[in-house]
Amino acid sequence: MAVFLLAIGSACCLGLGFVLQQHAAQRAPRADLLRWRLLLDLLKMPEWLAGIGAMVVGLVLSAWALALGEVSLVEPLLTTNLVFAMALASVLTRQRLGRSGWGGVLLLGLGVTAFIVAGDPHGGGAVAGQLRHWLVFGVVAGLALLLVSFGRRLPLFEEATILALAAGLLYGLQDALTRATATHIDAGGLRAVLHHWEPYAVIGLGATGLLLVQSAFEVAPLRMSLPALTAAQPLAGIVCAVGFLGDRLRVTPVALAWEAVGLLAMVLGVVVIGRHPSLPNACGAGPGATKLPHP
Repeated sequence: MAVFLLAIGSACCLGLGFVLQQHAAQRAPRADLLRWRLLLDLLKMPEWLAGIGAMVVGLVLSAWALALGEVSLVEPLLTTNLVFAMALASVLTRQRLGRSGWGGVLLLGLGVTAFIVAGDPHGGGAVAGQLRHWLVFGVVAGLALLLVSFGRRLPLFEEATILALAAGLLYGLQDALTRATATHIDAGGLRAVLHHWEPYAVIGLGATGLLLVQSAFEVAPLRMSLPALTAAQPLAGIVCAVGFLGDRLRVTPVALAWEAVGLLAMVLGVVVIGRHPSLPNACGAGPGATKLPHP
């Protein structure tokens, strides 16, 4: 129950933080796209700082949940951040939830429930060796890098989705490494964890993911970025957890079928919620926006 409450609390803070960040980021100079200078400009905006504060609280709660439970259990619960994001966006835009909104919420809730009940995520498996650890890390990080390279050739709206997708992959990997860091702390304390590479990777992944997310928020409406971010993070986190953390899921044919149905329902729910008109549009951008040259 504690893991459930911490994960839902984290999702609430993350969802609210994302809306506040995007509302501020859309006013940042377009020339800052994918530059670290973007974060320096955003630091001057109180609304963005409030969004970052909410996100930090969410990250602390998610790290706490990951320390107590399996990544494959926490990650699906974190997808509900989109529900909280839409709730705040609905207040800001004065849009009712409507059938499509409730349908997306229902799909997302049923998908999370189906995956958790069918998969019965639990620990106890053998933690993978360093070779497999680095292999999974390299595949996920490499895929994120390829997405960023591909996105830079697309129009602004499409690029925002690709950047958010890449950030979601990095955040999922970050969640898995946060769990690994918590394991090292349990085994040897805070001083011992400094001798492992995982905590430094967590910081690096967090900073890179933040830059990608803010760049996506800057150039397109929230609905073009947040669904991709929300869908990619749990998928990457679950792959990493099963790949090198020793998380286990049921692998009977019936369980695998329901797990697949649950994941599909989660993704569809995220997409439906993300397309809801309550999610605000960014100022100065549109489907016909021209592509700015990259530095």
